[in-house]
Amino acid sequence: MGTSRSFTSLVARVILGFIFIMHGWQKLHTNGIDKTEAGFRAMDVPFPEFSAHYATWVEFVGGILLIVGILTPLVSILLIIDMIGAIVTVHADKGFWNFDGGYEFPLALIAALVAVGLADTGRTGVDGFVTGRRRGRREV
Repeated sequence: MGTSRSFTSLVARVILGFIFIMHGWQKLHTNGIDKTEAGFRAMDVPFPEFSAHYATWVEFVGGILLIVGILTPLVSILLIIDMIGAIVTVHADKGFWNFDGGYEFPLALIAALVAVGLADTGRTGVDGFVTGRRRGRREV
């Protein structure tokens, strides 16, 4: 993977990772798991206790892993599942536009996750480094 593509992958992963870290942080520290669970229960999210823990930890830890570039395809899938859940349970009935609470923003995050999950992290991520070493070329 070329230097510019590695850099592009890094920029996308950092921005996307930061967004997810902040959302996970909000659920964990700003609101707290109990209030997050109560909010999920009030929105009729299925299995609110499990869903609150899943969303919190996959967003917080997943965001960190995206930035570092570890297990990027798997993390992207887990976060896509999180965003599909958000769309189905919270945003779909509010329409498309984000300013109305619609699904525009989580859908954009899904698109970014698909792109990042399919892209090689190259020199800027652990995944790319490990893949390069396994192929007998070192991308450092």
